[in-house]
Amino acid sequence: MTFQNTLEFAAELDRQDELNKYRNEFIFPQHEGKDVIYFTGNSLGLQPKSAKKYVNEVMDDWANLAVEGHFFAEKPWWDYHERFAEPLSKIVGAKPSEVTVMNTLTVNLHLLMVSFYKPTTKRYKIICEEKAFPSDQYMFQSQVNFHGFKPEDAIVEIKRREGEHNIRLEDIIAKINEVGDELALVLFGGVNYYTGQVFDMKSITEAGHKVGAIVGFDLAHAAGNIKLDLHDWNVDFAAWCSYKYMNSGPGNASGCFIHEKHHSSDLPRFAGWWAQKKEKRFLMEPKFDPTIGADGWQVSNLPILSLAPYLASVEMFAEVGMDKLIAKRNQITAYLEFILHEIDKEIDGTEFEIITPQNQEERGCQLSVFLHGQGKDLFHYLMKNGVITDWREPNVIRLAPAPFYCSYEDMYKFGQILKKGILSLSKS
Repeated sequence: MTFQNTLEFAAELDRQDELNKYRNEFIFPQHEGKDVIYFTGNSLGLQPKSAKKYVNEVMDDWANLAVEGHFFAEKPWWDYHERFAEPLSKIVGAKPSEVTVMNTLTVNLHLLMVSFYKPTTKRYKIICEEKAFPSDQYMFQSQVNFHGFKPEDAIVEIKRREGEHNIRLEDIIAKINEVGDELALVLFGGVNYYTGQVFDMKSITEAGHKVGAIVGFDLAHAAGNIKLDLHDWNVDFAAWCSYKYMNSGPGNASGCFIHEKHHSSDLPRFAGWWAQKKEKRFLMEPKFDPTIGADGWQVSNLPILSLAPYLASVEMFAEVGMDKLIAKRNQITAYLEFILHEIDKEIDGTEFEIITPQNQEERGCQLSVFLHGQGKDLFHYLMKNGVITDWREPNVIRLAPAPFYCSYEDMYKFGQILKKGILSLSKS
C-alpha cells in the first residue's frame, strides 16, 4: 500500500478497519476534552469498558453469597481460572492443558526455574540476551547465587555486534553451540522490551535442545502482540504478564505455559494446595497429588478480583482472534513508521533512527526511536500535548500502537504534534 501523510487518508484507513469498532470498548485518558494518543500499551494496556462489569460481578457474588461464591456464583471461584485455558491457548499457540494463570510474572519465572533450572557442576550456565528486562537479570543473579554459582560465571549474555542495535540470530545459535554441554538453560525474552526485536523462538528452541539444554521464554512483550506457537515450537516453558497488550490492569495475574511433555514427569516443583487434583482438593489429604497439566504448577487459590478484568480482555481476544489483530498491527505499525520518516524529511536537522528491525517478522507493534538531535524536552512536549509515550535512556522513545484501540488517525495526528514540537523547541 502507498501511504499518504494526510488526515483524509488516515480517516479512510480507519473506515476500512474492521477492528476500528473495538476502540469504543476501551476507556481513554482525556486531554483537553479529547482522547489521548496512547502509545504505551506495551507498558500498561487501556481499561476495557467490560472490566468493571466483570469485577462488579465478583463483588456482588461476594456480598450476596460470601464463602458460597466458591461453588454457587455464576462463575464459581474454585474453577474460575479454567475459563482462561481455551482462549489463552489460542493466544500463545498451546493446548488448553498447557496454560494456566497464577501469581505475577517474575514470581512465576522463579517458580518455573525450580522445575527447569537444575544445574550440575558441569551443566550450570544460563544464556539470555544482553539488556534483558532488569527483573529478569535480577532473577538470574539470585537463582544462580541460590544454587551456589557466581553470576559472572553462570550467566552468559548474548551481545549486539558493535554499531548494531539488534542481536543476530546466528550469534545466538553460535553462542548456544559454544557453551554446549555447560548450558543448563536458555531463557530469552520473546520480544526485547527496549528495541522491540522479536526473537526467532523456534530456532532458539531447536538449538538449545540440540545441546541438551532446557529452553524457556519471558513473553511479557510478546503475548497478545505476536504470533506464538509454543507447543509446536517445542518450548519447555514460558510466562507472561497480562497487563500490557492484554489489558488486564496494573500488576495483574501472569500466564504460564508448560509443554505437555513435562506434565507427567517427576520435575521438582514448589507445591501448593491449588495444584492438587480438583477432585481431591477439598479432601485435605496430606499427600500432594498434582493435577496433570499446567494447573499442577499452581500454588495458592487464585485472586478472583484480579482475574475478573483479565477474563474480560481475554474474551475480547477470543472474539477477534490473533490473526486479525496481527494484520492490523502490521499495517498500523508500518503507517506509523511512514509518518516518522515523513516528518524526518520535512524538518532540516532532524533524524529519527528506528532501532526496531524493519523486517516484519522481527517486530511486533513497538517502534523504538532514537531521537538524534532531540532531547527529553521533546518527550515532555508530547506528554503535555496529549501523546502518552515512553522514554528510555539515553535518548529513545518507545511507540506501541496497540491494534485493539489505536487508530490510523492517531498516527497522523501524532506526526503533526511531533512536527510542531520539534519546530517550537528549536526556537526556544
